[in-house]
Amino acid sequence: MNMANMFLSTLSPKFYVALTGTSSLISGLILIFEWWYFRKYGTSFIEQVSLTHLSPWLGGGDPATEGATAGANGSDGSDNGSNNGDGQSQTPECKMWRNPLNLFRGAEYQRFQAARNREPLTYYDMNLSAQDHQTFFTCDADSGKPEYEIMQTAWRERNPEARIRLAKEALEKSSDCAAAYILLAEEEGTTILEVERILKQALRVAEANFRKTVIYRDSNSPQESLHRRDMNVLIYVKRRVAMCTRRLGRLKEAIKMFRDLLKESPPWMSVLNMHENLLEALLEAQAYVDAQAVLARYDDISLPKSATICYTAALLKARAVADKFSPDVATKRGLTAAELAAVEAIHRAVEFNPHVPKYLLEMKPLILPTEHILKRGDSEAIAYSFFHLPHWKRVDGALNLLPLHGHLFFPYPNSTEFADRELLPSFHEVSVYPKKELPFFILFTGALCSCTAILALLTHQYPEPMGIVAKTILSWSYMPIQYVLDKLEAILPSNILHQLSRV
Repeated sequence: MNMANMFLSTLSPKFYVALTGTSSLISGLILIFEWWYFRKYGTSFIEQVSLTHLSPWLGGGDPATEGATAGANGSDGSDNGSNNGDGQSQTPECKMWRNPLNLFRGAEYQRFQAARNREPLTYYDMNLSAQDHQTFFTCDADSGKPEYEIMQTAWRERNPEARIRLAKEALEKSSDCAAAYILLAEEEGTTILEVERILKQALRVAEANFRKTVIYRDSNSPQESLHRRDMNVLIYVKRRVAMCTRRLGRLKEAIKMFRDLLKESPPWMSVLNMHENLLEALLEAQAYVDAQAVLARYDDISLPKSATICYTAALLKARAVADKFSPDVATKRGLTAAELAAVEAIHRAVEFNPHVPKYLLEMKPLILPTEHILKRGDSEAIAYSFFHLPHWKRVDGALNLLPLHGHLFFPYPNSTEFADRELLPSFHEVSVYPKKELPFFILFTGALCSCTAILALLTHQYPEPMGIVAKTILSWSYMPIQYVLDKLEAILPSNILHQLSRV
């Protein structure tokens, strides 16, 4: 004890200032890193390392197995997965869907990139599109055809100029390559009018190719894949032409085209969800009765749900009561049957995708929608709100009903956050549901940083008193140790303690 007092008496106040200041700096750096890691990956780095490396030693489960189980339970499919670039596989495998209302790259995405100097699409999203195009627009029977081999390379190319150059090379090989026209329309057209013009060229070529291969339909021969490929191309081109028509404001024409497409499309093209294009066009035309009829056909429990289906049903029910609805009056007299039906529809929609209200109520800024979406995720909420926010604003009072959805009980997958981080651009703050609380280690390092910073400041301002306080605290801390040593000295022979002191 005397030696400890002698050591403490030799320490100057500058030592305590340096000690507390260094501790504050180190804990501050740890806090900054922990906060950055939490914002980027949604978890604590210290907690992640502890679970990964210490949990197996302490008898916990295998983190990789638990993560895979959570991903399987939380997702609605298992088509695509990714790695986050740090070598940590944090993105569970989830099913990605084509965005039915995806924009045109050259006329919309690239114009945004040129104006804001921000990339609206991630490489992960564009890679999914390349896989889709290769699946839709090529087949085994195309092997050996130079124009289609060039297009296979073009879809995988990352540089837009290189993709356009390869598409033109494919057209030089064969002017009947409709896939090359599709790529030029998507990437080279800088206005919707120019995109429509190129797509109409693609439509003429696709129709001619379809007529040539229609004889192979249901032939059970290798040539049948050609007919299937040509049908895919034809349906895709017609859909994009209809979307151009919708963008240009020719609503009646666009609605007719979407209705015809739904009748003509084979079952395997249902992945394009063209009924959502039709619903959006009908809402823009304020044809609410027709929209209700379409909704009645597709709002079926046996079909995959979507934000468009759920929120359109809520909007149509809200439209019947929104103009006369008043929250204050409803609180006093209660909800009528129609108002209750509208609130229940909104509750059902918010249960399916709880991210949408933030965008519809303009509590969160919108960005350009991605080419793929994750159902029930932030990417789907952005894609829906980008086009449907004007429809909600057009119905007076409809947005006033959104906050009345109450509490959510329907299980929500815990895997959407990581998949959305891969789909959405880095400048967008991904919406997370349920809202995550700050991890313990961030709170701990924050408290540690604050306490040591206060101690450093007090020690610098009042060196003598703080030195006395520090010595007193250290002396008190040493007292239990001294007590244990005294007891050991009384119990154990003196020669054993002498030998231990020499070790």
